[in-house]
Amino acid sequence: MELDKANAALDAVYSAKSAEEVSKSYAQWAATYDSETAALGYLLPFLITAWVARHVPAGEGPLLDVGCGTGLSGPSLRALGYQHIAGLDLSPEMLAIADTRGVYGELKQAMLGAALPWPDGHFRAFLSAGVFTLGHAPASGLHELVRMTRRGGPGIFPVRDQGLDAGGFRAGFNTLEREGRWRTVEESPWYRCYAVGDPGAHVKTFVFEVL
Repeated sequence: MELDKANAALDAVYSAKSAEEVSKSYAQWAATYDSETAALGYLLPFLITAWVARHVPAGEGPLLDVGCGTGLSGPSLRALGYQHIAGLDLSPEMLAIADTRGVYGELKQAMLGAALPWPDGHFRAFLSAGVFTLGHAPASGLHELVRMTRRGGPGIFPVRDQGLDAGGFRAGFNTLEREGRWRTVEESPWYRCYAVGDPGAHVKTFVFEVL
């Protein structure tokens, strides 16, 4: 039953046609998001911390958790030694739950693709899990994330298979590389987003160094 509810919620999110529809879908899902994505075996909020640990020494920060949702990555980052973590999300309902985890120094509501509320070079690194796919954040949102990240800092995030080319992400990556804004550090093989549900959903994680 919980798996069915989780799949229905995923369908609503992925079929959204605008940022407003995405926000509404997450508002309706916020209260049961953690338990239902757990039923799906959702890996990304926890697995992404392995790449952070590989590329950012423990204790360094601040880190920006982009599209942090209910803050599932935050406690794992804190356990790995990262003390200064900020969160950004479109949904105030999801941010309210993230706040209860007690690990985010600041949480701000904003939409990727628009101007973001931090100064140039503010963050040691940014990470994201499950945000860059069709119908979610646009590839153009990467420019602001790069602006807010220090030189030498990594951007670490997975991209869904369906969005990598069709969503303009690969083209966006190449543009930022040609412009000398970042360089590719790592590109993982494809792997599953969910250990239990939706076996056809795959992502690959990218790591870029801001220049």
